[in-house]
Amino acid sequence: MLMVGVISTAALAAVGMSMQFMMVINVLMTLYVVGGNALISRFIGQGRKKRASALLFSLVIFAIILSFFVTIGGYFGSTWIYEAMGSTPDVVLQGSAYFKILSLGIVVIFIDNLLYNALSAAGDTKSSLYIKLFSAALNASLNYVLIFGNFGFEVRGIEGAAIATIIAYSFNVLAYYILIKKMNSKLDFLPIIRKKDLLRVWRVGWGAALDRGISSMSFLVFVSIITAYGTAELAGYQVGLRVEGIAFMPGFGFAIAAMALVGQNLGSKNYDKAYDMGVISGRIAYVFMGSVGIIMISIPEYLVHFFTQDALTIAVASKYLILVGLAQIPLAIMFVYSSALRGAGATKTTLKINVLSLWFLRVIPSYIAYTMGYGIVTIFIIMNLETLIKGIIYWYIYQKRSWLYIKV
Repeated sequence: MLMVGVISTAALAAVGMSMQFMMVINVLMTLYVVGGNALISRFIGQGRKKRASALLFSLVIFAIILSFFVTIGGYFGSTWIYEAMGSTPDVVLQGSAYFKILSLGIVVIFIDNLLYNALSAAGDTKSSLYIKLFSAALNASLNYVLIFGNFGFEVRGIEGAAIATIIAYSFNVLAYYILIKKMNSKLDFLPIIRKKDLLRVWRVGWGAALDRGISSMSFLVFVSIITAYGTAELAGYQVGLRVEGIAFMPGFGFAIAAMALVGQNLGSKNYDKAYDMGVISGRIAYVFMGSVGIIMISIPEYLVHFFTQDALTIAVASKYLILVGLAQIPLAIMFVYSSALRGAGATKTTLKINVLSLWFLRVIPSYIAYTMGYGIVTIFIIMNLETLIKGIIYWYIYQKRSWLYIKV
């Protein structure tokens, strides 16, 4: 995003919007990742490595088949997707070029996501840390070379960013394969397909997938409302999201920890420890995210300045950061407790909470505010109020403990 921002505001908005489309694609990954995570963590907790390894192999095959259809749709439908979102012609042109190339690498994105979550479910996140560190460095280096045409390479612009992303994901998949096969991992690829376990995965996963699907569509509608304000407002929102990602990362990390540890302890029928793992993960997450929130409130213009020099975009993104900085603690609670519930298999509960909250507390009020002529700041305020209320709801559901006894 930093490098793409140098090209133009339209390129910045196009890449940022593509991340919203990837959220929709993530719905399909959720179908097998969340259920697979819940089941693999329980198998590991029960000491059944072969059963977990057979399930991992089955899910890799499923991911490859599913990715083929997504690639076809993404490649040939990229222009229509941007047009349907109401993007300006320059954003459509830049975005479709970027997303066509990205679509060709969907298979490695799907497999990377699966292997990352499978190892996390088995309790191994350190290996992923080292893989992702090298991958991030590789991605950034290739961006510098391919976007701007450095070291004698052709200037590829926004297309170079997409190529760099695919290469980085391909490295991830290769590294995960070597790790699992050569380093005596807790998991392996056991070429056995157990239909019963796949059905169990999908039984848990459909609720999470439907949840994420409706949520992703809600976010797309929400982004289309922001798009209606103008390209600068859209770019400002996307830049704000990227900066906020600094706070997201600890939240996501401890959400993964909660999902894995809750699942493993439920597998060994240690219900009190399963509950405590979510609580401890939540406390650490909101300390981290709350601290980053203070930084976002204190120096928003400085943080945004790295991404763009456009004055209006900086103004919008800065207002966004000040407001979301205030909502980091309830956001941390939402991240961790919702993941813990998914790890326990309570995907129907998270589905109901997210769908009702997003539509009735965020999307519909935002649309009403836009039609009544309120500014972009009002939309950001509505968004943060929805986060606060949802965080409170998740805290209430979690402390009731009834989710501990759901069968997967």
